[in-house]
Amino acid sequence: QVQLAESGGGLVQAGDSLRLSCAASGHTFSYISMAWFRRPPGRDREFVAAISWSGNTYYAEFAKGRWTISRDNAKNTAYLRMNALQPEDTAVYHCVADDRPGGGSYYFSSTYPFWGQGTQVTVSS
Repeated sequence: QVQLAESGGGLVQAGDSLRLSCAASGHTFSYISMAWFRRPPGRDREFVAAISWSGNTYYAEFAKGRWTISRDNAKNTAYLRMNALQPEDTAVYHCVADDRPGGGSYYFSSTYPFWGQGTQVTVSS
């Protein structure tokens, strides 16, 4: 089992930045893949970014060039640095984890058996 706890969300203005953190426990962190998904109000959940255990990164189109996913294995923590936030980025952001070697596609929510409760990000115009 992997327990995940997100932090760092909040209310910001358009153009601002935030850094989300995801603290993991219950597993050797360096062997798990981490990702972020979000659910905007009234819309389906969508992939944001992922980072493999080896440090390879993957991004949704809307995140490329604006946001950065990273991990600190010494702190058992993954991060999502979000720059140039826009009102359409308003959503609940969930940290997710996969502890299976050779798991499924990084882009699919079904790949990740472990989910955090989420942190709200609200961007005002």
